[in-house]
Amino acid sequence: MSDYKNIINKAGNHFSVLTLNMRFGLADDGGNSWRYRKKAFPVLFKKYRADFIGVQEANDFQSDFLETILSEYDFIGKRCPSPPFWQNNIIFYKKIWKCIYNDHFFLSPTPMVPSRSRKSKWPRQCTVGMFKNNGRKLICINTHFDFDDAVQNESARLIMARLSLLPPDIPSILSGDFNATPVSSCYKIFTGQNQITGRKHPCYKNIFKEPFPGTHHKFTGNTDGEHIDWILYRNNIVPEKCNVLHGTFDNVYPSDHFPVFATFKWEG
Repeated sequence: MSDYKNIINKAGNHFSVLTLNMRFGLADDGGNSWRYRKKAFPVLFKKYRADFIGVQEANDFQSDFLETILSEYDFIGKRCPSPPFWQNNIIFYKKIWKCIYNDHFFLSPTPMVPSRSRKSKWPRQCTVGMFKNNGRKLICINTHFDFDDAVQNESARLIMARLSLLPPDIPSILSGDFNATPVSSCYKIFTGQNQITGRKHPCYKNIFKEPFPGTHHKFTGNTDGEHIDWILYRNNIVPEKCNVLHGTFDNVYPSDHFPVFATFKWEG
């Protein structure tokens, strides 16, 4: 049994997280189109059966496929019904966890209405869940940012404002595709390098240290791309193992992004 499975199987003290931009299923990607690469996902999730799986950019038919192969999971964040082109941000979570709170909002001036910021290419979203298991509580956030720097900053501030409504001492995981690297302004907002007036909650930390590993490879398999897919954390949890999963699964890359996987240990 591999090391990460040994860690996952230690009951009570550990949990695991995986994040992946699935790549828009309607995209014309030739040999990398969804119909060719969907076979990678059962292999990926059989090997990395994380407690929490955050996916971005998932069409409904991709989400439906994940539901069939993740039968021991529940999920939050799927829009029903949704337009055919819709891109979901979904958190799948093992049924040993109970979702006791969830929030889904748009990264726009009208977050409770399907909408986008004026400079956004797409209506970007954020899904938040609070989960409980064996007396432990955990907040998980899954999001997907647009490309414009100012919009990214607005999105980061909106997320932090929404999270400020939740208890500040609960451990928290913030993950997703941020379309930005750790030198960006939005990263500095999350990690406290750019101060927010009235900030009451602790800042986030990255599971990785510099030099940050590449996560976006455009179906090339190159490992020196930009680090734009993050797993950040705060409050009484520490990462034990963290990996960017650079390999193929059933000889196929599941996406133009590499999955990012981490295991955590509770402190105290």
